[in-house]
Amino acid sequence: MEGNSKGVKELFSEVIDEGLCTLCGACSGGCPYLVPYKGRIVLIDSCTVEESQCYKYCPRTYLDMDAISQQVFNTPYSHDELGTTQNVVIARSTDPDFISKGQYGGVVTTLLSLAVDEGLIDQALLTRMNGERVPEPFLAQNKADILSCAGSSYMSCPVLSEFNLLSPENSYSLGVVGVPCQVQALTKMKVAQPKNRVNMDSVKLVIGLFCTWALSQSAFQPFLNENLNISHIKKFDIPPPPANVFDAYTDTGKVSFSLDQIRNFTMPACAYCLDMTAEFADISVGSVEGIEGWNTVIVRTDTGTRLIEKAKKSGKLEIDTLPEENLAHLKEASLNKKKRGLKTIVDKTNDKNNLLYMGLSNNYKDSLLG
Repeated sequence: MEGNSKGVKELFSEVIDEGLCTLCGACSGGCPYLVPYKGRIVLIDSCTVEESQCYKYCPRTYLDMDAISQQVFNTPYSHDELGTTQNVVIARSTDPDFISKGQYGGVVTTLLSLAVDEGLIDQALLTRMNGERVPEPFLAQNKADILSCAGSSYMSCPVLSEFNLLSPENSYSLGVVGVPCQVQALTKMKVAQPKNRVNMDSVKLVIGLFCTWALSQSAFQPFLNENLNISHIKKFDIPPPPANVFDAYTDTGKVSFSLDQIRNFTMPACAYCLDMTAEFADISVGSVEGIEGWNTVIVRTDTGTRLIEKAKKSGKLEIDTLPEENLAHLKEASLNKKKRGLKTIVDKTNDKNNLLYMGLSNNYKDSLLG
């Protein structure tokens, strides 16, 4: 893994100042100098450390795709549109609470609750909306905690800053839910154990969320304040195509905004991302185009397979086959994101051999660039 001799200076010059920061939180939490503040990472004091973990574990510093794939799957990085998979299905919860409060089929909340009940994990690191409807990291320990985090915010959140605050003596087994960039950072930590941080062997389950882009807190929050009563917002949703709207559900009903308008608040870093389906998670979860109330579920590891099988056997999840047409559309969307992201990178560097943070084989790089 490259970048071991670089620190906060290079983190700013290569990532933050270049608009590549995803606000994943991997650089903060355990650092006395870097903190998340109003949707961005800020340096609050001078740091002279030349070799620092903030640079090493950032998902937008060098990302050796083969190395992290070997860590998770014991195989080089898959060139399949969806990455390494064991199975792709659709699923929905059978628990009314999870269905009513969760996103689409309530699969993530159901799996986390089951993982706690089965003793696979003791705690789950999630994202929860605060009173201002801003997402914050939250360490859930029971069903009520998990339910309080149900739903999607669509805004960036430094969830790994909370992970970095966990004690090295922590004896709890952990589950983590994150979007692709957060999962990439976490996997980099698995490849090389961070110093004076929680033992990465305690991370027993990683659930990834499909993500095309995330909204900037600093840009989107003022928009919400101008257009809605924040205290009345219950949840957000982006219905599958062809709706092309962003829905905010409030005490008094649903308010819809044009998705083209909402995209103006996208994090700049999202344009440089190639991963739509959180390819290094145990299980990846998203919506199902055209099938309301269900989630698409990509099962990637043995851990993921065992948990899904327990959920099905115990009746916690209803599982069905993903229609071939939906699978084809999902693969097409994922591949298009890879191509768009790589093209944006090359347009920025003006050199197809300089892929910024991406460590891809030449053959795969050339196939994506056409």
